[in-house]
Amino acid sequence: MPILHSSPSSDNLMSSYAIGDLQGCQSRFSALLDLINAAQSNTGSGSDAAQVFFVGDIVNRGPNSLETLRTLQELGSRAHAVLGNHDLHLLAVAAGLRRAGRNDTLEAILHAPDCDVLIDWLRHQPLARLHEGHLIVHAGVAPQWTAQQTIALAGEVQAALQGPDWIDFLRNMYGNTPLRWDWALTGYDRLRCIVNVLTRMRLCTADGTMVFDQAAPTGLGLAMPWFDVPGRCTTDVIVVYGHWSALGLQLRPDLLGLDTGCVWGGQLTGIRLADRQLFQVDCPQYQVPSSKDG
Repeated sequence: MPILHSSPSSDNLMSSYAIGDLQGCQSRFSALLDLINAAQSNTGSGSDAAQVFFVGDIVNRGPNSLETLRTLQELGSRAHAVLGNHDLHLLAVAAGLRRAGRNDTLEAILHAPDCDVLIDWLRHQPLARLHEGHLIVHAGVAPQWTAQQTIALAGEVQAALQGPDWIDFLRNMYGNTPLRWDWALTGYDRLRCIVNVLTRMRLCTADGTMVFDQAAPTGLGLAMPWFDVPGRCTTDVIVVYGHWSALGLQLRPDLLGLDTGCVWGGQLTGIRLADRQLFQVDCPQYQVPSSKDG
């Protein structure tokens, strides 16, 4: 049975929810949607009114990536996803540019009769959304970027993914460099840096240089969580993100971290954005995390 954990609610109820990394955990996703729909009924609103935002990593590692992706597509205008690194990986595998990894759970999608439809839907999702004062991304935001700049830069990647040369973009998407955002960047270097910030970054230095070779701060004072960089330009909005299950649930005035390790045997978390009421379902352990996961 799903377990509901609730924080105090307010009278100013709205119908917008955010959900953490799904990673193909369809049964847990369905259970969480049931809780959200029930909450909507309790407030006098129909479930069709609920707008649900997903922080990326819709697919992969969990047992049913195909049905998870289909469910999001079937939600129609209720579903608002951003892309995560696993979602981009699926696009690259489907395009024949990368091989599926040993722990990937993408085969059912690749062999499904509606594969082309699902891939087309996925590549038309953005890397960032702005909704009622909430900036929704998968991984992080460069400290130099404002919320509006983040949306504009994510739009550059979205245009590349939706354009006729989207496979060429994916071919040039992978790599760690440039490690730091520069407004003078152009071409694939520019797009790659935007992708890495929004879908991969956890740690960076005070000047925004991304650090990919360690999973957690070392205590040396050099690398820190991206959201703790002094002077970050997105403190005027609430950043909603996933990608970092090792941190668990993060609830700060300017920050909502929603990756609570569903695929690793933790929980799948949803939150009502207006009053921060939490909805969580416990999950079986589908994967064993390595030092690079979390």
